[in-house]
Amino acid sequence: MTDVEIAEQRQPATGPARKLPRGFGLFGILALAVIILLVGGAGGSYQGKLSQVQKNENSDYLPGSAESTKVINESAGFLKIETIPGFIVYQRESGLTDADKAAVNQAFTAIKGLSGVDAPQMTAPQFSQDGTSAAIYAPLITKKNGKALDGNQLSDNEKAVINAGKAAVPGGLTSLPAGPGGLISALVDAFSGLDGALLGTALLVIILILLVVYRSPILWLYPIVAAVMALGMSSIVIYYLAKHNVLTLTGQSQGILSVLVLGAGTDYALLLISRYREELHEYERPSEAMFAAWKASILAISASAATVVLGLLCLSFSELNSNKSLGPVAAIGIGCTYLVMVGFLPVLLVLWPKIWGWPFIQLLSYPIPWLRRFRPANARGIFWVLRGKWVFWPRIPRLDHETDLATHGLWGRIAGTVGKHFRLAWAGALLMLVICMLGLGALKTDGLTTIQGFTNTPDAVTGQKLYDAKFNEDKGAGAPAQIVANAASADDVIAVARKVPGVSTAPGAVCVQVDYAKLAAAAAGGGIQGGGGDRPVGDGGCGPTSLQVAPINDRILINAVLADSYDSPAAYQTIKRIRTAVHAISGADAKVGGQSAATLDVQTASVHDRNLIIPIVLVVIFFVLALLLRAVVAPILLIVTVVLSFLAALGVSGFTFTHIFHFAGSDQSFPLYAFVFLVALGIDYNIFLMTRVREETLQFGTRRGLLRGLSVTGGVITSAGLVLASTFGVLAILPLVFLAEIGFAVAFGVLLDTVVVRSILVPALGTEIGRKIWWPSKLARAEQ
Repeated sequence: MTDVEIAEQRQPATGPARKLPRGFGLFGILALAVIILLVGGAGGSYQGKLSQVQKNENSDYLPGSAESTKVINESAGFLKIETIPGFIVYQRESGLTDADKAAVNQAFTAIKGLSGVDAPQMTAPQFSQDGTSAAIYAPLITKKNGKALDGNQLSDNEKAVINAGKAAVPGGLTSLPAGPGGLISALVDAFSGLDGALLGTALLVIILILLVVYRSPILWLYPIVAAVMALGMSSIVIYYLAKHNVLTLTGQSQGILSVLVLGAGTDYALLLISRYREELHEYERPSEAMFAAWKASILAISASAATVVLGLLCLSFSELNSNKSLGPVAAIGIGCTYLVMVGFLPVLLVLWPKIWGWPFIQLLSYPIPWLRRFRPANARGIFWVLRGKWVFWPRIPRLDHETDLATHGLWGRIAGTVGKHFRLAWAGALLMLVICMLGLGALKTDGLTTIQGFTNTPDAVTGQKLYDAKFNEDKGAGAPAQIVANAASADDVIAVARKVPGVSTAPGAVCVQVDYAKLAAAAAGGGIQGGGGDRPVGDGGCGPTSLQVAPINDRILINAVLADSYDSPAAYQTIKRIRTAVHAISGADAKVGGQSAATLDVQTASVHDRNLIIPIVLVVIFFVLALLLRAVVAPILLIVTVVLSFLAALGVSGFTFTHIFHFAGSDQSFPLYAFVFLVALGIDYNIFLMTRVREETLQFGTRRGLLRGLSVTGGVITSAGLVLASTFGVLAILPLVFLAEIGFAVAFGVLLDTVVVRSILVPALGTEIGRKIWWPSKLARAEQ
């Protein structure tokens, strides 16, 4: 196969132009475009409001069937006010002075008066054994009288605690937040750049790429406007669904939504505009060319959007609410993007240049010499401006019945080389993928602690490290395991829990929950006098029963302080041991929850979701491809190659995360997220390729059709891959390890899939297989 044969032109368009919609059909198209414009424009303001309906707590992620979820539901009856632990840690390396200690006590009083802190739970300040540090326990209210606070409210309350804690102490005394409260504030701050920095950087990257691809100072604006419209439309839909608790929006979901909509939207726009440019060589009127381009590309865009949406909706089978919610959130984004790109962008490309054409002509008619030089010299020039092709300037397509296929010299040569050396091509591509997979052994998906989840070092992380170092005996203070059991078995549960390795041995470490309302009343009345029914539970240092919560429905709440930090692997192992021990108590019906248990349940559910959803996604994608290509062999080939690309991307990611970025590991959900985006989006490019290949095969046969399809789609698909990879790479600007890892894996995987799999491996294997790739359709039996 020579380059000349590959570049062979299609037959010139003959006969009448394609019939354009008239009457109601034309009115419907324009009405749809106007509706999209209004909704997308109004939705722009909702992009900034999405953070108001985010939920980033582990309890928001948990499935209803999780043991910790059941404990949360039961414990709500015992605690009218629900809290999360928080600390303010102070340090003077030379040692705390008497003035420092007095200032810490003043800070304690100031913090106790804040409305966002549950004052009855606060205990006297702690001082480290080495005399250099102090800590104030400041539990933040998360729910009061059944009304929960959102992440922004919690963050504001934590910042009030930090400010009060700093204002009361002298200069030179370091003051840092710690505990889950401080880390939640750091997490909210990390996502605060989502509206501005992330979106702005992604748009800037896309604009730069489009300027290089189109080499036009005008054309790049159309995909950007359409993509922003799609983001606005999806934001307004998701905002109201999240506000009314139809779905759960997390910070991770919002970050992924932005880059997914911008990346996928630009991809669809690139495909449509590329085909529009081709058809302008065949049709004189832009409206006819656009209608032809729309009909030629709608199948590929629809199949691509359907594949991604269905793949994302497979996340609905997840146990985790965060995964279950990401599916609809991202699917809504893709659905809105599809609607904008096929219902608004074509109208924008055809009508907008004409609308602006008249003011342009009028401007050039003003008696300003340097402007008049650019005025069209005759009616034909004016007609050219009003036609709207000027948006492609300076590479303006002409009516010459020669499509852009002949201009793809580079991709024509690449296709010719792949066709001539197809066995060497697919063998070399497979070898490259296998080499990349060697890094799979370095990928650690055992999870990350909250501290390890940041790529930077916020004050809360520094404070938590200081607290763990200076208060070794109280690492688990403030975030105990919560045990709900039958009240009659309380003594047995407490006795068994105290013996579990990893549970604190300090006095009062395992006790029935204190009723803080009773405690406050007792303090106001001058204390509690012993006697009557008051007694300690065993000899464990627990308070009198009169200050403990009363049983509800013969159930009781017990706290067990852990010896290790609440988010450490050691704490998770202790939770497992506690569950094993208390579950074995006959008649207790004990369940274990709390901060550590919730994180453990999230991790367990992540592994379950990964093992369940990956096979479902593959089956769904196979059926979509089979319907699209009307074949079985081709879909199997495409899925196998994309899975190989996914494994290769994971291998490179594992090596990079461990040996270059030095991350502590990856979240358990990382492989699932990477799979859904890489496979669903990777299949996109193969859909773009194979739909064009099938079109060419009908006229030129399978082998020539494969190479012609590669030649004509090579530039646009590679550009689309570069855009998508760059937008996902932008996630790295957020200081969170999970999003940085997802951004790197998807960016590298998309580039690998675009450059190696779609450009070399698939065409080479297709050439090797020949017409049997279309089995069992008629193309498999057609003369080649």
